[in-house]
Amino acid sequence: MAFQAQAQDASVEKSVFNAQIGLLGLYANNEFKLTNSLALRTEIGLDAGIFGGSFYEKTGLILVPVFSLEPRWYYNLEKRNNKGRNIANNSANFVALAVDFHPDWFVISNYDNVGIRSQLSVIPKWGIRRHIGKSNFNYEAGIGLGYRFNLTQNIDEQQISGGAALDLHLRIGYSFKKKK
Repeated sequence: MAFQAQAQDASVEKSVFNAQIGLLGLYANNEFKLTNSLALRTEIGLDAGIFGGSFYEKTGLILVPVFSLEPRWYYNLEKRNNKGRNIANNSANFVALAVDFHPDWFVISNYDNVGIRSQLSVIPKWGIRRHIGKSNFNYEAGIGLGYRFNLTQNIDEQQISGGAALDLHLRIGYSFKKKK
């Protein structure tokens, strides 16, 4: 009598929609499968910030819109799968190139007349994504260092400036894709 076993290759999900909240913001994103280990994450959200100092009576809070495009390479899916660990909804470690755009469209703040410059950042980063138990709840953490371009546009001149940018995120969320 012969037994035949068929192994299934570990792969990112075809499409996963997530809602997440972080220490500094809230986001909705979708990850689309490009290859077995590569996904393209598109995201819209509100990034939060805190400001203060001697010019302000109280600590200021700010929310600004952000649009992100982020290819992610989930490099340890196969290893996690072989060890019997959960890889559902892209639960794995990743390396990514985050491209974020903060437009100067609107600002939500506890101060009047607060604004931002439109910004574009490009940040390579490393992170982890895990699901909590057998639920669709997840957590995600990542860190990266890159460059932020401040975009200004006046009638007389167009100027681009910038500097180093740190991306440090810690989020919890919910995946709306049914688990296998």
